[in-house]
Amino acid sequence: MAHVPPARHLLRARDLADGRYFEPLGVEDLARAAGLSRAHFSREFRRAFGEPPHVYLLTRRLERAAALLRTTDRSVADVCLSVGLQSVGSFTSSFTRTYGVSPTAYRTAFPPAAAHARVPACVVHAHARPQHRAARDANGDRAGRTTPHV
Repeated sequence: MAHVPPARHLLRARDLADGRYFEPLGVEDLARAAGLSRAHFSREFRRAFGEPPHVYLLTRRLERAAALLRTTDRSVADVCLSVGLQSVGSFTSSFTRTYGVSPTAYRTAFPPAAAHARVPACVVHAHARPQHRAARDANGDRAGRTTPHV
């Protein structure tokens, strides 16, 4: 049997989960975005994407949490809340089940966030700009110019 691409309404629900995972979304919200009843949506979503919608949403949240744990010094509780989860205990259990280690242990496997602090783009742009020499020498030529000005 050939793979049938998921219907647009299911993609709309999946895009909602991907883009707004940090909001208090539930399967009911995703079903509403797809324009289907909760039960029918759950069946169709699982058939199309290979996992139930609540597992898909939790996976997105845990992936984002892992990225935050690797790249920031925010507390585990803050990371938990910022990805749309409400219980640090449930977050820790789900994260440990998915990644094999607790969020705290996961973080210690990576260099501290301060070790790879990013330089603001405005500083990079200012530093990378060519330096124009506007000073002129005694002959009225720009400094550093080797050919006479005609």
